[in-house]
Amino acid sequence: MSQLMSGSKMLLECLAREGVDVMFGYPGGVTLPFYDCLYDHEIRHVLVRHEENAAFAAEGYARSTGRVGVCCATSGPGATNLVTGLVDAMMDSIPIVAITGQVTSKLIGSDAFQEADTFGITRSCTKHNFLVKSVAELPQIVHEAFYIAATGRPGPVLVDIPKDVFQGQGHYTPVTSIHLPGYKLITEGHSGQIRRAAQMMWEAERPFIYSGGGIIAANANEELRELVELLDAPTVCTLMGLGSLSSSHPNFLSMPGMHGSYAANMGMSGADLLIALGVRFDDRVTGRLAAFAPHAKVIHLDVDPAEIGKNRTPDLPIVGDAKKVLPKLTAALAELKPTMAEKNSAGRRAWWKQIREWQSEHPLTPQFSTSEIKPQHLMVEIDRLSGGEAIVTSDVGQHQMWAAQFIRFHHPRLWINSGGLGAMGFGLPAAIGAQFARPDKLVFSIVGDGGFQMSVPELATIANQQLPVKIIVMNNGYLGMVRQWQELFYNNRLSSVQLDCFPDAELLAKAYGFRGRTIDKPSELSAALEEAVREPGPYLLNVKVAPFENVYPMVPAGGAINEMVLGAPQPVAVPAR
Repeated sequence: MSQLMSGSKMLLECLAREGVDVMFGYPGGVTLPFYDCLYDHEIRHVLVRHEENAAFAAEGYARSTGRVGVCCATSGPGATNLVTGLVDAMMDSIPIVAITGQVTSKLIGSDAFQEADTFGITRSCTKHNFLVKSVAELPQIVHEAFYIAATGRPGPVLVDIPKDVFQGQGHYTPVTSIHLPGYKLITEGHSGQIRRAAQMMWEAERPFIYSGGGIIAANANEELRELVELLDAPTVCTLMGLGSLSSSHPNFLSMPGMHGSYAANMGMSGADLLIALGVRFDDRVTGRLAAFAPHAKVIHLDVDPAEIGKNRTPDLPIVGDAKKVLPKLTAALAELKPTMAEKNSAGRRAWWKQIREWQSEHPLTPQFSTSEIKPQHLMVEIDRLSGGEAIVTSDVGQHQMWAAQFIRFHHPRLWINSGGLGAMGFGLPAAIGAQFARPDKLVFSIVGDGGFQMSVPELATIANQQLPVKIIVMNNGYLGMVRQWQELFYNNRLSSVQLDCFPDAELLAKAYGFRGRTIDKPSELSAALEEAVREPGPYLLNVKVAPFENVYPMVPAGGAINEMVLGAPQPVAVPAR
């Protein structure tokens, strides 16, 4: 039975029917009718201090739960401030719905106050976007937006709503079905391809599993584990895929790629079969593409057919949802095991022996010092307190790489970072979204001194909401990753990378009503982190670390992933004359 209501009330009714419990936003002129209705509604609205951070917080919510995150902004600058977050969600396949206000329909195109072509601007950075033209079409569009964001390859969807649509009256009828003729989902995988993939796996002597964020998006971590254990193959998880296989699993090696481990990169380079699951052969993983996995046949499973063959042409493609395809693949492996498993078993044992040798030759080893806090030491201590169970959000840069190298994640949706876009300022607002979504979880927000100062206003949001986020600033006084590249590849000409001024952490936190401190001695580190974790509310810990420490291993730009720089260049001794 239909009800007469305003567009604003229709929107709230749709959001409630989609299970939305919290949204992140910032009001403005054209969204006032919506916020007036929101005043009386049970959906919780979190007022952030910048619209970009509303998108990042919605991502934190989505990344930590798998549910669609929601953000809201007004027209013009409010909407354009969301763009970085939308691109970030697009790059990392994160399901969010962005609600933006637009000027009254009759003013569109007249350069009205706070008008921007939000629909045009966001077309290339969303999975889909809508401009609502009437109250009557609003409910269908909102439900379609959530459906598109969450299904297939997840991604951001934007709904732009003119002020007169918010204010207009119409008859609301619940939407009971979604029918999108042009939106085709391939989920089951081709049975013949699946069986052939199982044969290829048993025929391989050096199989290697390359797991990515698609496994987490599909909630297929258990299915991945079963496949890994049946095949008994060495496995790496990309930066976006960390946690898809527990860090404690004996088959897990590390993250691969530019700052991956020696064993991971050598394994990918030496494999004769690369089993790529929910990955996109990103340049940070492959290095020089022409030299990537040169001896390997490739099986590529992905839900998005556009990814198949985009960077590396597979020998056997499978388009489908990993949650549905992996059990079929494991069943096919099990069926063939009695007749095929022994065929190359000696070769596979030799392969594992070689993998273990690579692990022991150049392990990921944290650095320690008695005179200064090494960044790796900081990550090891956070890992000790996390135990592989805490949510960890990060910005982008050196701290992100050290966290990925040294912090364990025993489950998916614990490691939350800006992977594809590499957006500074992401870590703190993402932690806000994650803490709202998972109030039961300990949440660390590990940020650099650069990225932290891009999102420092969100300390007000954290204080206002009394979120017990543990903010750990890895403070080296530089834009660390940029400085590292300038040191190694630009003759140490450190141009515009030193961060000369940083606020007093104790005073800054106190100004917002919670606790904080600064430490710079290794002897203080364990106790300071334990104090932060014990604190029932938020805590800001500024950790001054060795300023010129570099992330290793690293693959130089244009290098193959087996051409790693394993440590700092050693000075060449000049013989005495």
